[in-house]
Amino acid sequence: MTTTLETLFDDFSVLDDWEDRYRYVIDLGKALPDMDAALKTPATKVNGCASQVWIHSRVESRDGIKYLAFSGDSDALIVKGLIAIAFMIFAPKPVAEIGSVDAQAIFAQLGLREHLTPQRSNGLASMVARIKADAARALQEA
Repeated sequence: MTTTLETLFDDFSVLDDWEDRYRYVIDLGKALPDMDAALKTPATKVNGCASQVWIHSRVESRDGIKYLAFSGDSDALIVKGLIAIAFMIFAPKPVAEIGSVDAQAIFAQLGLREHLTPQRSNGLASMVARIKADAARALQEA
């Protein structure tokens, strides 16, 4: 996936209509690389989402700094797009910084909080919690 968070903000700024933004989020989900079916296990399933959601993270080291690399999937296209946005937020960050990222503020800046159903917002919060837990676990294993 090559879209960055900066690109996402730029693209959202030129899309005035929320229907267009929803289509854009769905396109992000379609562009998300397929998740290996073997990774769709109870351990990678994200609880608290109305849709089926799986997130798998693995630790990668670049120049001695640990990062998380993600794969994810959902049975709902809009949710798959939200997964892609979550990955844009967290993947570029070192593991040590992930816990301090205010993803909810980023979602609010994008306008997502006010345009998602409460169930989708809760699911998004569950995805963020999973990613932060994975990062905390990676820090403990260091």
